[in-house]
Amino acid sequence: MSDTGDAAAGAGGPGDGTERDAPAGGKLWKWLLGLTVPLYVLDQVTKFWVIGTFPPPWIERKSIEVIPGLLNWVRVHNQGVAFGMGNGTEWAPLVFPFVSLTAFFLITLGWRRGFFVGRMGALAVALLVTGICGNLTDRLIQGSLLEEMQGAPLWERLKAGYVVDFIDVIVPFTGGWHWPSFNVADSCICIAAVLLFVAGWRAEEAKH
Repeated sequence: MSDTGDAAAGAGGPGDGTERDAPAGGKLWKWLLGLTVPLYVLDQVTKFWVIGTFPPPWIERKSIEVIPGLLNWVRVHNQGVAFGMGNGTEWAPLVFPFVSLTAFFLITLGWRRGFFVGRMGALAVALLVTGICGNLTDRLIQGSLLEEMQGAPLWERLKAGYVVDFIDVIVPFTGGWHWPSFNVADSCICIAAVLLFVAGWRAEEAKH
C-alpha cells in the first residue's frame, strides 16, 4: 500500500487502449481516501455491530436470517486466515499480524515499481489495503476487548486476537452447505485478487 502522479497516467491517450495497460502510477492517496477509508469504516462498523449484537460463539451460537435459505448474519471468531486455516492454534494470532505487515511492504514495493497496471491495478491496491487494515485491526484489538481478557498481560491479549467474520452464505443447490463465513475486509481482498488477475491478463494481451 503507498504514493506518486495520476492513476490514469499512461503512455497513450484514453482512446488508444494504453491507459488501462500502463503501470498504475499516480497519487495513491486519492484512492485511499475515496475508497479505502470508507470501506475500512464500513468493515469496522459492521464488526462492532456484530460484537454488540451476538454473544461470543462459545456461549451461544446465534444467527439472524437475512435472506431465507441463502444469507445469515452470525458471529465467528477466526484466528487463522481464509477458510479458517490456522484457526485455534496458538501461533496464528502472533504470526499473521507480521504477515499483514509484510503484505503492506510488498504492495508498496510493487506500486513503486509499476507492478499494478492501470486504474484496475490502482483499484485493486485500494481494496487490498482495506482488507489488510480491517483484519489487522481485529487481530490487534479484539482480543483485548474480550471480557475474559480484561486485566490480562498485553501478550496474552494479543494471543487472544481474532478476526470477526459474520457473513454466512448458504450455497444454492448444495443441500444447505455453508460457505466459510467472511467479512467486508475479506470481500475486498477477494475482489482485489480478481482485479489483479484481469489487469495482468489484459497487460499480456496488449503485448501480442
